[in-house]
Amino acid sequence: MRCNLCPRNCNIDRASGQLGYCMAPNDLVIAKYSLHPWEEPVISGTKGSGTIFFSYCNLRCCFCQNYEISELHKGKIVTIEEFSNICLELQEKGATNINLVTPTHYVHQIIKGLKLAKKKGLNIPIVYNSSGYEKVETIKSLKGLIDIYLPDLKYYSDSLAIKYSKCPNYFKYATEAIEEMVNQVGDTIIDESGIMQKGIII
Repeated sequence: MRCNLCPRNCNIDRASGQLGYCMAPNDLVIAKYSLHPWEEPVISGTKGSGTIFFSYCNLRCCFCQNYEISELHKGKIVTIEEFSNICLELQEKGATNINLVTPTHYVHQIIKGLKLAKKKGLNIPIVYNSSGYEKVETIKSLKGLIDIYLPDLKYYSDSLAIKYSKCPNYFKYATEAIEEMVNQVGDTIIDESGIMQKGIII
């Protein structure tokens, strides 16, 4: 399968070792996972969001705060099975949700891993935390698996998007993707403890 998950449309065969703009291999690579207390309060709560940081990035902004992950590609290859177990481990530690950070280039593997984790008992909300540089088709493929979308909307100006992230038509792609996210998850739901269960934060 050729990779056209994001608007870069690299059309390369990652399974055969070809690398696209994000430079990600076909294997799932995770830089870190932990209970993360510094997301939005309705995401982290008091226990922390079960955050999984994926290595590599399809945006690669020149100002990236996670440069060692996105550009230096620090991380460890994990199997689909191991990814599902990480989700369950975070749930057992009391995570308010599973927070997938920079997941776009691993959507195929994430779908398989989430389905497996849910079969094993994963039942907390799933957060898709992305740069916003998404294709509608990719977001549609996640329908029914994601409870909360957390897209950054980084640029309105196309010239600035190109200058700092080399991503033409960023605003067009991001807003179309966000519309699909809203269509999927609907109105915001926050439980009695103040933790978001469903919805979108832009």
